[in-house]
Amino acid sequence: MTEIHTTAALRSSERVIAGTTVVALRGEIDLLTAQPLSARLDMLTAGPRPDLVLDLRSVSFIDCAGLGALCRAQNRTAARGGRLRFVTGDACFLRILRHAQLGGVFEIHARLPNALAARPDSGEASATAG
Repeated sequence: MTEIHTTAALRSSERVIAGTTVVALRGEIDLLTAQPLSARLDMLTAGPRPDLVLDLRSVSFIDCAGLGALCRAQNRTAARGGRLRFVTGDACFLRILRHAQLGGVFEIHARLPNALAARPDSGEASATAG
């Protein structure tokens, strides 16, 4: 397991499970932490068909810079024929996505095992974001 400390406000750890890179984030994704996070996500989405799960359950805050980093990762993943899934059940985060009109952009699951097991066309993704 690799652990990266970008700033005091955001911590991340990575592990690979059955070929899928799972990045667990803890803390705040804001103007100060979005750029280092985006740089790391750029590295993880650089190859063909990236398969990435972002575990956001321990994220306590996200601002527009953080949303931008997540959108960038989604766009890079899609452009390379890969998949990006989020794990979160946070009603506030889901509401932010809806208000930013991003509710249908991301594949969102409430639990990590669901995100790892779901197939892209299975309809297993949570509809709570949309």
